[in-house]
This record gives sequence, structure tokens and C-alpha cells, in this order.
Amino acid sequence: MADFELYTYQQEVVERALKRENIIIWLPTGGGKTRAAVYVAKRHLETTPKAKVMVLVNKVHLVDQHYNKEFEPHLSRDYDIRKVSGVSDEKDFFGLVVQDSDVVICTAQILYNALINKEEARHVELSDITLLIIDECHHTHKEGVYNKIMRLYVEKKLREEQPLPQILGLTASPGTGGAKTLDKAVEHVLQICANLDSAIVSTKKYAPELKERVPRPKRFFDIVEQRAKDPFGDHLKWMMSLIHDYMDLPPDFRLRECGTQEYEADVVILEQRGVQENNRLLAQCALHLRQYSDALLINDTLRMVDAYRSLKEFYITKRTMTIDGTDFFLLGLFEENQVELKNLAMDSQFENPKMAKLQSTLLEQFGSGVPSKGIIFSKTRKSTHCLKDWVLKNRELQEAGIKADILTGAGSGINYMTQNEQAETIQNFRRGALNLLISTSVAEEGLDIPECNLVVRYGLLTNEIAQQQATGRARAKDSRYSVVAQAGGREVRREHMNEYLEDLTGKAIASVQSLSHREFHTKITELQEKAFFCSKLEQRHQADRRSRNTAASIQLLCRNCFTPVASGSDIKLVDNVQYVNINPDFKRHYKVGEQVFLDRSFEDWEPGCRLRCKICNKEWGFEIKYKKSALMPNLAIKNFALETPDGRRTVKKWKDVPFTVEDFSIEEYIEENFPDLFN
Repeated sequence: MADFELYTYQQEVVERALKRENIIIWLPTGGGKTRAAVYVAKRHLETTPKAKVMVLVNKVHLVDQHYNKEFEPHLSRDYDIRKVSGVSDEKDFFGLVVQDSDVVICTAQILYNALINKEEARHVELSDITLLIIDECHHTHKEGVYNKIMRLYVEKKLREEQPLPQILGLTASPGTGGAKTLDKAVEHVLQICANLDSAIVSTKKYAPELKERVPRPKRFFDIVEQRAKDPFGDHLKWMMSLIHDYMDLPPDFRLRECGTQEYEADVVILEQRGVQENNRLLAQCALHLRQYSDALLINDTLRMVDAYRSLKEFYITKRTMTIDGTDFFLLGLFEENQVELKNLAMDSQFENPKMAKLQSTLLEQFGSGVPSKGIIFSKTRKSTHCLKDWVLKNRELQEAGIKADILTGAGSGINYMTQNEQAETIQNFRRGALNLLISTSVAEEGLDIPECNLVVRYGLLTNEIAQQQATGRARAKDSRYSVVAQAGGREVRREHMNEYLEDLTGKAIASVQSLSHREFHTKITELQEKAFFCSKLEQRHQADRRSRNTAASIQLLCRNCFTPVASGSDIKLVDNVQYVNINPDFKRHYKVGEQVFLDRSFEDWEPGCRLRCKICNKEWGFEIKYKKSALMPNLAIKNFALETPDGRRTVKKWKDVPFTVEDFSIEEYIEENFPDLFN
């Protein structure tokens, strides 16, 4: 494809970008933001000496999508285009790839890694890039990787370091950032503009053309009444009350209503408190109550049998982890009630009415004889698996010709997909081998399926950005957007709130666009200077927290049985990514499980086997083989408690530990563990 034209509304939104201004293009999903970006990239390449275009995405499958559907067809005849993601070997010599290419499409993490990596083959400078295109740029906030990249940019800008790339952001909605008033929403939009050092543009003259090109689906609320009786849920709540009595709740702690997200948040805090106070009874009871709470939430959204299986799977793993009376009580309670729970779960007269409503919604679309494609958005990976099982076993849905599969985030744990599985599922959906995706939020953004004519939001409470993204998946003519929810439930209230916030976003953007050029740039410069100062202050606070304790003064305890297993000084940081224990005595505390398989390959290491506590069987992490020689335990800090001079605490991520972790040295490791090699 040699050349191409834009619609007039697209021509309007790229005008300032063609004048080399930094802008954010705000167009709805399906409005052709990526096509507009390709047009800007083409003109940039034609008119800029030593042009280098970098396209950043936030999900791996979007690398292939942007390459195959947009950039390669329009630019490959005249320019060298490369795509790089976590599954590409090119990431290991990314700096060289950038040098040898005109256009690079990659995940943002790969560029960020290259910006902070000093190895010549991997390193990239912002000054190497002349045009930086940021897809789904509303994610440029807080500690997101887009914002980490743009902080480096803004720092160079404030220090007047040149040259810097032109910025082109793309978004269907910057959202309101949780704001519910116009003033606060304007502040949020200005902050996004400041983070991207860009003005936000949208079509003014050609809005009717855009509306015609991107029709909105018909919105339906498929409402069900609350089931009259729920003996399965009632029995779960009775079992939870027995645990409440057994655990002897602290007098200053009050749990909210069972089966709500608030209750789940309460028991998470309670588990942390139990660990911190060396109260294993409290910690374990809270851990089990979270599983019961999950089961109640599943019972409210999916089949009763799904909730029962969720609990059963949890207790299968717990049978190998019993070490004291608390474990025996909790395991015994489930086993004594298991038959009763199973019988109640199989009683169809008390089944969740939302499932029947979801079935009728699907049959209305797929049973009409018109070829259809749909997406069900559900909250968790577990729920997508349950819904797929239900679709495949439902005779009426199968007779309607529904061919379903799941689409969830990539990862290495249970219920995750590999990146190759993600790509294969999306490809099967595009070519018609599948006609129903059951997805978590991973498919809300960026997935390009114009012919999709049904979107169902099922058991979801999300913000206005996610709702707009999901709405934009239904792009076919006369498409349907359905919310399956309980009458008067939180999902319905949230959908109506999101509609209000969507309108508020438009008003906030219009308010920002009405600012004079001088006033706008004064405001975003002030915000940039404030963010720069706050970032440096937080870095100093983090350094102070880490220097408060020596690594040797910290003990790591198994989070399940509270056994001390390592010193903080045993932990080293490998390649700024992996936290490993280099003390050979650590082997006394763990046993090796099954092999870990990842769909990605890594230049310097490969995964080994899972590691579990020798006393209680809790999973701690997995081995890594580094540079084909050193086999070391790679630990997840969330599986441990930290005994510090200031008391016991827990952290979710290694960056939050209250001590400094030193970098790993392969030479020192070999010298210490294999002294014979040096004799």
C-alpha cells in the first residue's frame, strides 16, 4: 500500500502533530487513532533527517496487531520496521535494533529497560528517537511504565537537555482519575497532559462524520431479581461464623458483611495483622475466610458448583500444609461439611438466576441466525475458566453454534495464558474459528475486531475508562452492549455513574482545550516541576527507608508457618530483576517441586523447579539457572514475613523492603561456593 488518505476528522486531529507539536489524539475506540498515527509517522519519516520512530504499546499482543494491521502495510515498502516484545530475541540487543531500524514497535517495558541499561548493545537514549508514539496513553500516570519513561523525558526537558523526541499520545479516554466534579476532572486531564508534555486534541469541525463512522452500540440492562433462597450461600456463611468464633477477633476489629468486596479487604488486613503480631491462629483463619469470601462472590456471579470447586481446590492444597491445631480445625470444618456443600451446589432449583439471564442474552444474539461475534467481560481469570466450562457444557448454547475460548493476561501462574496462547486465541477469533471470547480486562483495550456485535459485561465493577473501552469493542452495525446484573445492584449503579463520568471527561477536555496557549503551558510546566520534585523526594524517602536497617538485621520468615529461614544479607539482586538467595545453607529449608515452564526465553537465565517450605509446604518461588552454571532460589517476597528491629511486617514487592539489596556478582558467587576452582 503506497499511500493512503485519512477521513476529514482524522486530518483535523493530526494537524498540530504535522507541525511537530506534542499532542494527545483523543478519539473513541474504532475512530482510527492508530491509522492517524501511521500517517503522522509517514510524514515524519519523509521530512525529518535521521528520523527514528518508536511506537510503544502496553500489551504484548498489540505489538503484532499494530505491526501487521497498520504500520507494516503502509510503511514497509520504504522503511525498515521492526517489532520487539518479551518473546523476541531482539530485546537482548535492543540498542542495536533501534540503530538499524526506521520504525520500532515494542512494549513500553522494553524501551524503559533499554533507557536505564548501560550495556552498549541494549542501551537506548531518548535523543536517539525523533518521534515517540504512545498507545493507550491514559496509562501515563503514577508508577506505570509509560510514566517512568516520560519522567526521564520531563527531567531532560526541565534541564533543557536537547534533542528530545516529538510525543504523539493516543487514547479513547483519559478518564477523570476518580474525580466526580468538573474542577477535579480538569486537574486530572491537565496532569495527563503534563505527564506527556502534550496538548490534547479532538475533532471539532467534523464530529458528525466521526459519529457516523463510529456508531455506538445499543445499551441494554439485562436485569435479574435476587434469588428467593440461597441455601448454599447460607451454609458457607454459617461455616464462616464458626471460624469467626474460633479465631477470637481482636476487640478493635470489626468485619463487614460476608460475601462483599469490603469483607474481602477486611480479611486481607486481618491476615497481615496476624503475621505481624505472631498470631498464626488469626493469620490462618483470615486466609481461609478469604477463600470462603471468594466462594460467596463466585456463588453470586457464577454457578454454585464453581464456588464449591473453588473451595475444594483450596483445601486439596491445604491438606499438605497442616502443622498445628488451627490447620486441623479449618481443614476438619470443610471436610465435615463437604458432602452437604456439594449436594446443595448440585440442586438446580437454587441456581444463580444471572446464569439463566446470560444464557438468554447469548441466545438472543447467536440464535438469531445472523453470524455473530461476541465478548463476555468478567472480573477474574478464575471466572473466565468457569464461564467457558459452562458454555461448553450448555446444550442450548452449543446448538446455537457458540465456539468459545478464554482470553486472560499473560503470566506463568495457574489460570494465566502464555503470550503465544494469547496470540493464537486472538487469531482464531479474528478468522472465525471462535465466535465468543470470555475475557478479563485484557481485551478491553486495543483489540481490533471491527465485526464484534455483542459485548456483555458480567459481574464487573470498573471505572469509566474500562466501560468506554468495552463499549468500543462492539463496532458492528446494530451491535449490542449488555450489562447482566441484579436489580438494584452495584453493577447497575456503577454503569450509570460511569456514563456520568464519561460525559464529565468530555467537559474536562473541552475546558482544558479552551485555555490559551500561554496559560496551558504555564499550568503543565508547574505540574511537571511539582512532579519532578515529588519524585526526587520519594526517591530520597525510599533510600532513607532502605538505609534504616542493615540487611543482616532482617530475618525472612515463611509467611505460613513463621519459621525463620534466611537473613536479608543472603538476598542479592540479579540483573535488576531477580531476587535470589545465595546462601548454600538455605537448601535446608525448602524442597523442590515441579518444573516451571515459561513461554519466554531469557538471555542469561532459565527457570528451574518450584520451591516450597520444607515444614509447611508453602510455595516460595522457583529456582533459576543463571548463565548456565549457578542454580539459585528466586524468591517472591509476598510469601515471606520480615522480622525487623522495628517489629514484624509484610510487603508485596521487593522494592518496599526496609533494607538495601546488593547486586549479585557471579564472580563472588563462584569463588564462595566453588573455592576448589581457584586452588
